[in-house]
Amino acid sequence: MSTPAPPSPHAGSRPGGRSARVRAAVQRATEELLTDETNEPLTIPVVAARAGVHATTVYRRWGSIGELLTDVATSHFSGDLVVPDTGSLRGDLERYASDLARDLDDPDTLALVRATIGAGGDQGAMACTRERQQQLEAMLEREQARGNQTPTVQHVIDAVLAPLYYRAVFTDKALTPEWTRSLVSHVLPD
Repeated sequence: MSTPAPPSPHAGSRPGGRSARVRAAVQRATEELLTDETNEPLTIPVVAARAGVHATTVYRRWGSIGELLTDVATSHFSGDLVVPDTGSLRGDLERYASDLARDLDDPDTLALVRATIGAGGDQGAMACTRERQQQLEAMLEREQARGNQTPTVQHVIDAVLAPLYYRAVFTDKALTPEWTRSLVSHVLPD
């Protein structure tokens, strides 16, 4: 009598199967609800109904609206900005800040950021900024590899990333190209 082969480590998982379809539908529904003009409250039952799944499925996978928004933001912001390589740190940071300002100026993106930070707390904030910080680190590491001195990552975050997010999320002031470029001059004075 032969013994059955042990189950594969991914037995039962179906990449691209129902789980992936449910996740995509729920994420799409969440983003749609954030940008709808209906003023319907963002709750798990409302998201589930829009996605065409049972609310229990959403609760089981995400647990809370904050966790759901964090997951949506993580997916949304992964790889959406290209790390520029202009040949100089100043050029890279100016293009990066300009691209980020344009992204944050998009009403759909801004709605997602505000909701994620509001409902997801620290985890939500990290979901909206983690990839951005990694992009800054990559630019600084590349500049160091060129043999040049660089500011610290934290200094660039405080001088460029933080003001962009603050102005976009908490004020109604425009993210103008002139203002955005001025942020880089705080990090790299002429």
